[in-house]
Amino acid sequence: MFSFAVFISGNGSNLQAIINATNNGQIDGKICCVLSNKEEAFGLVRAKEANIPTIVIKHQNFETREKFENAILKSLKSFQIDLIVLAGFMRILSPVLIKPYLGKLMNIHPSLLPKYPGLNTHQKVIDNQDNQHGVTIHFVDETLDGGQICAQSIIKVESNDINILENKIHELEHELYPKVIQRFAEGELKLIKGKQ
Repeated sequence: MFSFAVFISGNGSNLQAIINATNNGQIDGKICCVLSNKEEAFGLVRAKEANIPTIVIKHQNFETREKFENAILKSLKSFQIDLIVLAGFMRILSPVLIKPYLGKLMNIHPSLLPKYPGLNTHQKVIDNQDNQHGVTIHFVDETLDGGQICAQSIIKVESNDINILENKIHELEHELYPKVIQRFAEGELKLIKGKQ
């Protein structure tokens, strides 16, 4: 059975959408574990309520990013992992974690990449008076939000209210991420020689 891990740092609303999609058969597979770098992340509560094993590894406990990621790799060894799904995991990854999972590591970003990598994407859309906004799901490589794009979803910007915009983007994310995970599970989505 297709088995994947989800990494989170916060509320876990995308995680909840993915849990729902596995429960209703939209994703033909199971979440083997949920990992967070923050023990107070509400997403861990969501995982426990769904009887999914949780792992907490605090990045502050490690001198370097590499040591932190080596601890993550060690914690994942007991699981069969076909894919790692980053769902609001607020750490930039190094080659230590990227190389072993290259082509099996996916992220969701709240902008139409390559536009607006990094943080504060909603504010940038408003400040630049863009008429379109959206989400991107991409394979993770060693560039910041620069990996090969798997899928994008677009909305028309109809409000300068950042909360309205953020909520609409969350709706897009919750709809798109499970579909892309299922496409990967079916073997329709692959990173081959640096391209999908």
